[in-house]
Amino acid sequence: RRKENRRAPREREGTEERAARGRGKDSAHDKETAVDMSRGSSYDRHLTIFSPEGRLYQIEYAFKAVKSCGYTTIGVCGTDGVAFVTQLKAPDKLIDPASCSHIYSISPSVGMLTTGFPADARSIAQKARQEAAEFRFKFGYEMPCDVLAKWLADNNQVYTQHAYMRVMAVETMLIGINDDDEDNKKPMLYKVDPAGYYAGYHASCAGTKEIECTNWLEKKMKAYLGESKKPLSMDQAVRLGISALQSVLSEDFKASQLEVGVISCESSTFRKLSEDEIDDHLVAISERD
Repeated sequence: RRKENRRAPREREGTEERAARGRGKDSAHDKETAVDMSRGSSYDRHLTIFSPEGRLYQIEYAFKAVKSCGYTTIGVCGTDGVAFVTQLKAPDKLIDPASCSHIYSISPSVGMLTTGFPADARSIAQKARQEAAEFRFKFGYEMPCDVLAKWLADNNQVYTQHAYMRVMAVETMLIGINDDDEDNKKPMLYKVDPAGYYAGYHASCAGTKEIECTNWLEKKMKAYLGESKKPLSMDQAVRLGISALQSVLSEDFKASQLEVGVISCESSTFRKLSEDEIDDHLVAISERD
């Protein structure tokens, strides 16, 4: 009996040691799993940290925010002018749609169309106006469209380098006229994205259903590009943009539901079309179809 009583505590101690070792293994495994999960999910918490795949998730989220803004914007560059078209939508029935414009006049010769968060868009437009005014004061002439596009892109790129900044969830289109040669003026269309990349386009789009709209524009613009290209007037550019919206969104718009901004080589002055002018283009599109 004494031997059996001596063995019992030893057996209990061995069992407890084995259980403790098992619990230690489980807790270590849980810690490793938690560390792995934190490693996998922490790359999207800071803007300045690359993932192992070489991606910056916060910038990708900014692009997704632009695509989920609820409206589509289109820009088309013609031979004698350039135009951009967008939807005029109010987020609430009690809001006046006229106060929800996405088109801004930056200077007499440059127009801006924004896609994304309205608050971020107003901030960008205000900074662009200030920069254009300082350029006019310093150099004595209006800031060219391509120079402003480069400045906006540089400004957006700075936001991707600092962890204490947030990327602007806005894609910006700029239109203007290159009048370096008075006898050969050329319209310009530039787009700036949240990552700080900018480029000149023959036609571009942003927002909801961007991929479908890009495919539609690529098909329609083939006739106006290349060596045997046909001339594309400013009125045709406006109608092409409106047709793209109607086709991609499968909706017939009224003049009050659209915003159109244009600038021609003849005047080199940016302006927004009135509802009557937009209605004339809608009538011309319906008659053509």
